Amino acid sequence: MVAKQPYFTVIIVTHNSGAYLHECINALNQQTFKDFEVIIFDNGTEDGSVDSISFNSLSINIIKSTLNKGFAFGNNAAVKDANGDWLILLNADAIPQLDWLQEIFEAICRYPEIVIFGSTQINYHNPEVLDGAGDHYHPFGLAWRGAKGYPADSISEDAIVMGPCAAAAIYKKDIFKKLGGMAEHFFCYYEDVDLALRFRLEGHLCIQLVNARVKHVGSATLGRTSDFVRYYVGRNKVWTFFRCLPGALLILLLPGFFTVILIRLCLAIGLGGSKIRLRALWDALYSLPEVWGERRSIQSRRKIGVVQFGQSMTWSIGKLLMRSSDGRSIPKSVRINSIGKSDACNS
Repeated sequence: MVAKQPYFTVIIVTHNSGAYLHECINALNQQTFKDFEVIIFDNGTEDGSVDSISFNSLSINIIKSTLNKGFAFGNNAAVKDANGDWLILLNADAIPQLDWLQEIFEAICRYPEIVIFGSTQINYHNPEVLDGAGDHYHPFGLAWRGAKGYPADSISEDAIVMGPCAAAAIYKKDIFKKLGGMAEHFFCYYEDVDLALRFRLEGHLCIQLVNARVKHVGSATLGRTSDFVRYYVGRNKVWTFFRCLPGALLILLLPGFFTVILIRLCLAIGLGGSKIRLRALWDALYSLPEVWGERRSIQSRRKIGVVQFGQSMTWSIGKLLMRSSDGRSIPKSVRINSIGKSDACNS
């Protein structure tokens, strides 16, 4: 007898996530929607948290690596074993509400043309506050989680955003694989931003789901302001800018992009961290010949115009500085109609 293919594959890449991983798995055990499998990619965990997981009724496949190969590599490796048509990337420190998967399933039915969604993140320690409601991208190469730190009730409806934060992101598997998945040489940070921009270049819109919610700790393993974070964010945002921006926008925005980098370097001299930021910039620029080759491949598949892509970015300096949301209204053309329902929604 052939086993039934699950609707979702939930992928958790973990590295020394401790009790948060157990809490995450427990929340998955209690989901009201049951048609899913779980793949855990163990990125060299040394705290015993993976070995002590309670499976209960879950279908869990654990892939172990003796080394930490990075968030991007771990997700791509897990995708190779995924049986679901939809991939859900979930951080080990993101604890889903019990109706989380049900809300995602209903959204897929509601928006049959959409192949990328984001979950709304609530601050783990303060549920009255948002930890993020979709990623936005400023033309100077800066990305942020919209509405992070704002009241949880300030987001009231689904909206178009540039992309999802990969702490709790949903992708159609065939499109994810077609685009080559995450950029593994990024290791971690900005790999979800880079992927979202590549989805947009191919013409796909991302919908941020207001009712698909997870409680997110954020930087539970690495810390928010460590040199590790500064390095990978600094290097990878340069790579993302050069890989993903269409040619006309790249030329137009390049002076502003490097001006922002220089300003941040000057500020870092006074606040500390300038050496690691300089190293990140040097490594990013040193690798530009390889990155430029990747750019050619990415841009050759672009299906939308420069203006259309530019309109997807957040140009407001105020929204960047305030880290506010820039969610846009969903076009009526992508809403569900009498002929767009997936087979699963008709069952």
